[in-house]
Amino acid sequence: MSTIERETRETRVRLSLSTTDPTVTVDTTEPFLTHMLETLARYAGLGLQVEARGDLRHHLIEDVAITLGTALRDVVPASAARYGHRVIPMDDALVEVALDLGGRPYYRGPLPSTMWDHWMRSFADNAQCTLHVVVGRGRDRHHVVEAAFKALGLALRDALADGGAVFSTKGTVTWRRSEAP
Repeated sequence: MSTIERETRETRVRLSLSTTDPTVTVDTTEPFLTHMLETLARYAGLGLQVEARGDLRHHLIEDVAITLGTALRDVVPASAARYGHRVIPMDDALVEVALDLGGRPYYRGPLPSTMWDHWMRSFADNAQCTLHVVVGRGRDRHHVVEAAFKALGLALRDALADGGAVFSTKGTVTWRRSEAP
């Protein structure tokens, strides 16, 4: 489990992410953000507790993506399958997501909403993952964005599964964090 608190003058986010406890409780002031986070967690098979408040919608959505991405880095097991790829049809929308949890941040979209495209980029940057979101079809932006979150959730489920070995020719990357004096 990873629990992170992020606080700025603009936002306050408290988030816990678990690979073992599937409980999902999300409390934000943005109903669509709440819906997308609940959807992502359930499709990924992850436990997620979020309490988030912010001054502006953009700040809140971005800071939740930053915090969730950071927490995800903490819960990826060394023997994770690492890769995930899913395609989701949702009404008029058809969205494909390809994901690599190998530690290299990259995002390629776009989604038809700059706000949610920015969410995906902020998430990928902070999760240090490669994330491709390909929109094949869709007129309703709600459906396109929701299909992207569902596909991301299922791709995460696949990528976080036990792969039985480290999927890298370089072996395991070791990180050491230390507090500044």
